Amino acid sequence: MKLEVQVICNETIKPSSPTPRQLRHYQLSSLDQQINPVYNHLVLFYPTKTNIQTDNVNIPDLHHFKLSVSQALTHFHPLAGRIRNNSFVDCNDEGIPFKEARVKCQLDDFLQNPAPEELNKLFPFPLDDAKELPMGIQFNTFDCGGIGIGLCISHKIGDALSYFTFLNTWAAIARGDTKNIVLPEFISAKIFPPRDTPLPEPVLETSEKNIATKRVVFTSSKIEEIRAKYGAGNEIRPSRVEALSAFIWSRFIASTKKKPNPDKFYVIVHTVNLRTKFEPPLSSRSFGNIFRVASTIPSLDKENEDGRDLVRQIRDSISKIDKEYVRKLQAGEDLSEPTNEGAESKGEPIPFIFTSLCRFPLYEADFGWGKPVWASSASLSVKNLVAFMDTAGGDGIEAWIHLKEEDMADFGCDEELLALLGSC
Repeated sequence: MKLEVQVICNETIKPSSPTPRQLRHYQLSSLDQQINPVYNHLVLFYPTKTNIQTDNVNIPDLHHFKLSVSQALTHFHPLAGRIRNNSFVDCNDEGIPFKEARVKCQLDDFLQNPAPEELNKLFPFPLDDAKELPMGIQFNTFDCGGIGIGLCISHKIGDALSYFTFLNTWAAIARGDTKNIVLPEFISAKIFPPRDTPLPEPVLETSEKNIATKRVVFTSSKIEEIRAKYGAGNEIRPSRVEALSAFIWSRFIASTKKKPNPDKFYVIVHTVNLRTKFEPPLSSRSFGNIFRVASTIPSLDKENEDGRDLVRQIRDSISKIDKEYVRKLQAGEDLSEPTNEGAESKGEPIPFIFTSLCRFPLYEADFGWGKPVWASSASLSVKNLVAFMDTAGGDGIEAWIHLKEEDMADFGCDEELLALLGSC
């Protein structure tokens, strides 16, 4: 259904106390510098609560909510600054945009069949324009009193784990839970020092035209069915993400009949958290872009088109992101080549990206009125991108799939996909 969203207030929230002079210059790491200027983002939905209003009926509650933002920013000072020249953050306490908006529908009605493109209206700004502002919030109130919190944090400053460190610390501050306030460790520029010469902007196109987004929900039973299929003939049972990646890739190739021309080739990309790859491992509260990608060149041979061999290739590629890989990365070695053995790569790569928020604390943000009933992504302007997220119950997986419109038309009506899901 279409959402009618009206912004009724637009203000700036600054940290509750000034950033010390010695912390005013936050250096981006070499990995931060290579990230596309996009926002990590979620909309968190909470059911009706009569004591939360945005129409001046009960100002103290909203005032407390804003105060918690201000207090959280004091601990995460770069988020209240401004990104400069893909090099550093000027931690000038300029503050973050905070919008209040009214949504002209019932929350329950919208959640029955949410349209990905409508979710973008619940964020404070476009998700592919993170050039200067590190963060923004939009507080959306539905007609029923339900709430949707749209939080954006620039990927230039931090990865998904950094996003959740802020989100859940902010929520703990809001509900007065001092035991669960997790303070960040700003160490990314120390472990991955910035380059002496400015790096070029990332080449991945993040403002593609005519992109369609489809949200596909895989139940636990369907996931097990897929894992069994792709586990046949493999020594190790595939993980949920490995199996779903192989399934979606195989249906994309089969339905669209995609065969890149001789001067191009596909590269399947999976994001890998590097914190556990250090010796000793880094803390989960280490803030920044502390991840890398495992790249796999899939075989498009007829005998491999069902995707079974792809599971092994993906696992092999991810296994290469290890302690030795991290050591070489810190030494400044070029590790941009695909990590699977025997890969043939000639010409221009076409990325097909899989990223996963599964097992992340998606549903832990309790601001004092309970945990969210749904945490959602939105429609992105990047083609060939799949984001995995846990369902609210925790046993299923939502796949947010972004393809060119003509590819989505074929993919969305793939017979094997429909047979598995039971509907288009």
